[in-house]
Amino acid sequence: MTEVSDFSNVDRELDDTILSFADIQAELNLRHAKDALRDIVEHLDLTPQERTGLEPEIGGLEKMLDKLERACVQIAVFGMVGRGKSSVLNALLGQNVFETGPTHGVTRTTTIGQWDVGDGVDGDDLPDRFSPVIYRLSQVELIDTPGIDEVDGETRELLARRVAKQADLILFVVAGDITKVEYQALSQLREAGKPMLLVFNKIDQYPDADRLAIYHKIRDDRVRELLSPDEIVMSAASPLTAQAVRRPDGSMGVKMTRSLPQVQDLKLKILEILDREGKSLVALNTMLCAGDINEQLVQRKMEIREDAANRIIWNGVMTKAVAIALNPITVIDILSGAVIDVVMILTLSKVYGIAMTEAGAVELLQKIAISMGGITAGELLANFGLSSLKGLLGLATPATGGLALGPYVSVAVTQAAIAGVSCYGIGQVTKAYLANGASWGDDGPKAVVSKILASLDEDSILNRIKDELRAKLNLGSGEKQESH
Repeated sequence: MTEVSDFSNVDRELDDTILSFADIQAELNLRHAKDALRDIVEHLDLTPQERTGLEPEIGGLEKMLDKLERACVQIAVFGMVGRGKSSVLNALLGQNVFETGPTHGVTRTTTIGQWDVGDGVDGDDLPDRFSPVIYRLSQVELIDTPGIDEVDGETRELLARRVAKQADLILFVVAGDITKVEYQALSQLREAGKPMLLVFNKIDQYPDADRLAIYHKIRDDRVRELLSPDEIVMSAASPLTAQAVRRPDGSMGVKMTRSLPQVQDLKLKILEILDREGKSLVALNTMLCAGDINEQLVQRKMEIREDAANRIIWNGVMTKAVAIALNPITVIDILSGAVIDVVMILTLSKVYGIAMTEAGAVELLQKIAISMGGITAGELLANFGLSSLKGLLGLATPATGGLALGPYVSVAVTQAAIAGVSCYGIGQVTKAYLANGASWGDDGPKAVVSKILASLDEDSILNRIKDELRAKLNLGSGEKQESH
């Protein structure tokens, strides 16, 4: 007898040790999630201009962090109109917080209520291992959602899916055999990968035999591929009881009255999930949701920066084109073009928030120019040849009574366009390098340059530069036609 008692004590101590270890691990998961999310929030790397229009996403991250700080579990309820979703939540809360009624679609938007998970749970029925759950989780929020079959259902389903994405536990409420709409919604929600309970509500409205037949139909046929039997719970959130009453004329009648909710099994099932994995659920689901929001932020930030970078690149292209078109001296052509390229690189580095010195910009320009190979070499040859020809035509203009002016303009525009294409390529390569965090990635600069140059339509860019250059220099249509 003593040996049996000793073994029982050892088993109990081992169970306590395992539970303690699991709780420590859950706490560590929560702390790691807090640290990671706090780091994201505090280092968003957004300028004031970039923050404009991103307030909802930034606010979403801050809400996620607040949820982690409070160790708050969110339980969302879904179902069709009239299934008793709001009544289930009120029964869990022990008070009428969520609006209910016979009219179609009482719940129009999501509603949140705070739940003390210890309220209304009979201590005699509560297993000892569940008792710490109230202290492990500082807050549990119950979220009511509109019916999935309401008018304008697409909008409301999107709302429901968004809440499901944020929720840590999902309750799907039915009130009988599952319909096609319910099965489709259940399948979609299951894809969220969250713990889910199917609540067969309003069981008080069925005779025992019918109730069991429906339960077995749901369990064995309808949701066998989606849920395990352990994830199906029966309840009567707002049961009606028939009561005999005497009418004024002395005859007997029946009056239906509300009786106490029957949700004890549902409460215990929720407590079991929260006790087993509540903190880890909060940590995992919050980080998954925060990861999606952060990805949207990063994408939007990069779109904003790319738009700004493209404007800077084109301004650099046109500045270089105008400078070269107007300058007849070969050496100054080349030097001024290089200076404009360096200034463009420095301006782009500021857009992407990467510190860069003038020397660093020159070094980056050299690497890009070497990797661009033929284009930059072609630019140099064109500059030398066309600049010399442009200089000769410029000198000959007075002697020819202005007849050399037309050829001079044509050469100047062509030379400027060639230089502009090179500047455009340099700008696009620089943008890719900076957007990648001042890194070429695994492939190296030549691979990055080759990929970008292959995507450029040089003829299109060349013609665009020429057209804008003529507009800037107020050149006539005659030269435009001549150049084509």
